Amino acid sequence: MSKKLMHALHYTSYGGGPSGLKHVEVPIPTPSKDEVLIKLEAASVNPFDWKVQKRMLWPLLPLKFPHIPCTDVAGEVIEVGRGVKKFKVGDKVVGFVSPFSGGGLAEFAVVKESRTASRPSEIPASQCAGLPVAGLTALQALTESVGIKLDVSGERKNILITAASGGVGHYAVQLAKLGNTHVTATCGARNIELVKSLGADEVIDYKTPDGAALKSPSGKKYDAVIHCAEGFPWSTFDPNLSAKAKVVDITPSPNAMMTFAFKKLTFSKKQLVPLLLIPKGKNLQFLVDLVKEGKLKTVIDSKYPLSKAEDGWARSIDGHATGKIIFET
Repeated sequence: MSKKLMHALHYTSYGGGPSGLKHVEVPIPTPSKDEVLIKLEAASVNPFDWKVQKRMLWPLLPLKFPHIPCTDVAGEVIEVGRGVKKFKVGDKVVGFVSPFSGGGLAEFAVVKESRTASRPSEIPASQCAGLPVAGLTALQALTESVGIKLDVSGERKNILITAASGGVGHYAVQLAKLGNTHVTATCGARNIELVKSLGADEVIDYKTPDGAALKSPSGKKYDAVIHCAEGFPWSTFDPNLSAKAKVVDITPSPNAMMTFAFKKLTFSKKQLVPLLLIPKGKNLQFLVDLVKEGKLKTVIDSKYPLSKAEDGWARSIDGHATGKIIFET
């Protein structure tokens, strides 16, 4: 018996950018043990997705061609695999699709139960579809890498968040302000008021001299930096850091990895910490619950139907999105 087909976008080789994405009809996947099949209502693109296409994660990803990109999905469970206990058909969910198998840019996707969270039906899928990569990255950086408690307890910390109007950055500002923090943020001039509205205590235009130097307008030294922008050598951070500061780099370059190793080898009290996201369902559920409580929101840059997903892909590559780019099916 022939399998039912679904609309998806895939690419068959490295490179090509938006034009490398091809609209195809492929079989609807079947959930294996401990997996759920989701009928997508929304998905989101992250820079990680097009960096894979540009061969920047070779030889790790993708495992094979053709490859359906995107890991962030939200929708409704329509089938459960063996061993699934937490979810049933009809449940509204948000999930993290394995980047090794891929599959998020499609009408249906399979997700591990352990990387899935319940979503209240009253919360639009578009408000949750951006959480799996960007939200979890911000949460892991703040709570695990830096040690901030999101209940206003603990010692007060001065935090710098670069590229604070981007996907990870706009979540990081909101989450940081749930802790005992003073937040300095950088972004473009057009987004200063937005970032202030998310809770930042002071915001710097990254194109000004102080923005380029990452200097706090109030003269504070940073106890931690959530570095969401590209570039910036260690020498730019160093004079702005407190004695035991950590710089958490969410997209570490080879130079950043060398700095990380050097700081470790020399027992420096100031540390550069490269972040490798470890997605967990319980952390994703924590974020969804914050959305439900009105303590966290997704700023949506733009929405695209699946039929125009390549336009959203191009928008992400352009690098100037404010918040998240969402695909709707």
